[in-house]
Amino acid sequence: MSETHTAKKKADIFSKAFNFTKADEVKALGLYPYFKPLTETDGTVVVIEGRKVIMAGSNNYLGLTNDERLIEAAQGAITRYGTGCTGSRYLNGTLDLHLELEEKLAKYMQKESCVLFSTGYQTNEGAIQTIAQRNDEIFSDKDNHACIVVGTLVSNAKTYRFAHNDMDQLRKMLDRSNPEAGKIIVSDGVFSMSGQLANVPELVKIAKEYGARLYLDDAHAIGVIGEGGRGSASVFGLNDDVDLISGTFSKSFASLGGFLVGDRPVIEYIRHNSPAHIFSASMPPANAATVLKALEILQTEPWRLERLEYISNYMRKGLSKLGFNVWTSSTPIIPVVIGDMMSCFQFWKDLFEAGVYANAVVPPAVPAGQSLIRTSYSATHTDDQLDAILEAFHTIGVKHGIIDKNGQSLVEAPA
Repeated sequence: MSETHTAKKKADIFSKAFNFTKADEVKALGLYPYFKPLTETDGTVVVIEGRKVIMAGSNNYLGLTNDERLIEAAQGAITRYGTGCTGSRYLNGTLDLHLELEEKLAKYMQKESCVLFSTGYQTNEGAIQTIAQRNDEIFSDKDNHACIVVGTLVSNAKTYRFAHNDMDQLRKMLDRSNPEAGKIIVSDGVFSMSGQLANVPELVKIAKEYGARLYLDDAHAIGVIGEGGRGSASVFGLNDDVDLISGTFSKSFASLGGFLVGDRPVIEYIRHNSPAHIFSASMPPANAATVLKALEILQTEPWRLERLEYISNYMRKGLSKLGFNVWTSSTPIIPVVIGDMMSCFQFWKDLFEAGVYANAVVPPAVPAGQSLIRTSYSATHTDDQLDAILEAFHTIGVKHGIIDKNGQSLVEAPA
């Protein structure tokens, strides 16, 4: 056997896994914040490890996951259709529920057509790789969700990633681009870690100026912000100026799945060509029925959006007044910047012990030195629960030297 062949045999593709020890190290310190099983939940209060805690880290924005009307709709669909579709939409997996939901979502979003996907992740990955191909160009915000990043990679299109919300850099990239190439600008409508709203008016203006199409991922915006909850573009009255808008059912719609709306020819092309749509089993009946009922409630109970906006403003002002850096959030996603990763894990642990569950977000999800506690809120949080969350943050923030008792930040703000 040759020396080269012997060396090749020693290489092990699993070595990266065997060398991954960070999770076990954090677990050994009792600070591991992930994969915590919920054993009970009413939406705003959950039971984890036998402890009742206020849930301040869910994307249950409208508070519908435990609504009896949604539960009844799901149960009725199971009784009528069974538990699954056992096939893709392309073949045997289309139900009348799917067609009804696509029609109603298109009407609600004020677009010509809609196509469903089995998850929100698949929606963006599957749509982007289908509409942008080898000779096209994609311009993607660096803070976009991972499913968008994967979609751009799989597409084989030339991809430019501009600095977060940096419209000047986007223009420079477009200036240097191939004038003959098809172009699409892709951005989150609301960024999932910062709660920041995209600069939709400028994105629309730039897209028109350079003859590019505009795609917004509104996973954290539809059913959350905008006119009637229609998302980020509707905040500015620009729904008609955005070519493609995607959304998910795992947040405000209290289910699982995703959708894309736009002009009918574009949606039909994606419907018939996207591998994520053609080769994936369709949404189960209970999921589709749940979303239909949630969409109905969203449109007939506007108090949920009003309450959600009130809560978002209340908590953002409250956390800022305590001295925490909440970046430029303008949505129910409110980050609290801690800084050091291990400090963030300890902060999370103390919050949990104090009866509040939120999300510890560390690199690579955020830049080094900008670890944060991601809080997010529901329309069904009570005022007492909100005040309890603020009290816990205040006590723990002072304990860890993040803020002082006078409402001043003691950590350097990230750039």
